[in-house]
Amino acid sequence: MMYVLAALLGYALGCLSPAFFLARRRGFDIRTTGSNNAGASNAFITMGAKSGVMVGVCDMAKACTAALLAAVLFPQLPAAAAVAGAAAVAGHIFPFYLRFRGGKGFAPFLGLTLALDWRFFLVIVAVVLVITLVTDYIVIGTFTTIASFPAYLGLFAKAGWLVVAAVCVASLVIFAKHFVNIQRLLTGQEIGLRRAMSKKDRV
Repeated sequence: MMYVLAALLGYALGCLSPAFFLARRRGFDIRTTGSNNAGASNAFITMGAKSGVMVGVCDMAKACTAALLAAVLFPQLPAAAAVAGAAAVAGHIFPFYLRFRGGKGFAPFLGLTLALDWRFFLVIVAVVLVITLVTDYIVIGTFTTIASFPAYLGLFAKAGWLVVAAVCVASLVIFAKHFVNIQRLLTGQEIGLRRAMSKKDRV
């Protein structure tokens, strides 16, 4: 029952969608333009770098906050932080009040990594930055992160099975949401970082 409460806490915080609300203030639904997702990448594409960074930081913060808050509220549960953080990722992707059409989950997943292991977070952020700058595609850094973090927790951090399971579930959901990006990468249709930065038709 305590794990259910931790998950509900995480989901509730994850449902907060800064990309959607910021775009609504500007008079449009972010889910109907750009990549059609209410997340940091699409905020970057449709509203510019400043908005994209702000949304990304907020999305990371909500999952990190959910995990840390759950750890404080449920100290008797060893996997409370992981469960709440994974639920925040789910809330970001499937917010109930947006008919379950939110973002793709990478930014809150980074927030989850920060809450569970800040050292891994610092390393993976550096790796993602390098990969993105070299390849021009954020999605490659996304796949690197969601694949490596569960492996790191299970093989090196020796985290409990429930912690690893919760993170694996979040990783699999994010992978499924990004499957279309794989198809676009293979066909050369994926929007690269430089192309997004050079777009002139900001909404």
